[in-house]
Amino acid sequence: MLNLNRAQVLGNLTKDPDMRFTPNGQAVANFTVATNRKWKGRDGAPDGEATEYHDIVVWGKQAEAVVPMLKKGGPAFVEGRLQTRNWEGQDGIKRYKTEIIADNIIVLNSRSGGGSYTPKSNDSSAPAPESATDAPSKNSDEEIDIEEIPF
Repeated sequence: MLNLNRAQVLGNLTKDPDMRFTPNGQAVANFTVATNRKWKGRDGAPDGEATEYHDIVVWGKQAEAVVPMLKKGGPAFVEGRLQTRNWEGQDGIKRYKTEIIADNIIVLNSRSGGGSYTPKSNDSSAPAPESATDAPSKNSDEEIDIEEIPF
């Protein structure tokens, strides 16, 4: 049987990333990306809008590379896998949290030209080159226009 665990979100950061280091010195950063969905009401129903919040975790050299480029309100494309962790709170209630463990982050920022970091499969410490092919766009010769992003 085939299995697939992939998540892709394109949205805006709700706050600046929080980066810390594990006791063995590995970097880990957390941030939240908000995505909006709008729809037209049918048969006299009002139009609607909903916002979803996605918790993102990024590890190691990738965290160190992208955190300086990520800012509150800035758009980013995040690709990774879903992971749910659980723990027991101080009140004795079991809690769950589902996060996206990032494999690829593309920072969409027209002022700085954007940037991305994708670890190579054989070298997880070397940053991927920043190029037009790393960022989704209608035409590779065009820059990404932030005003065209629907959120």
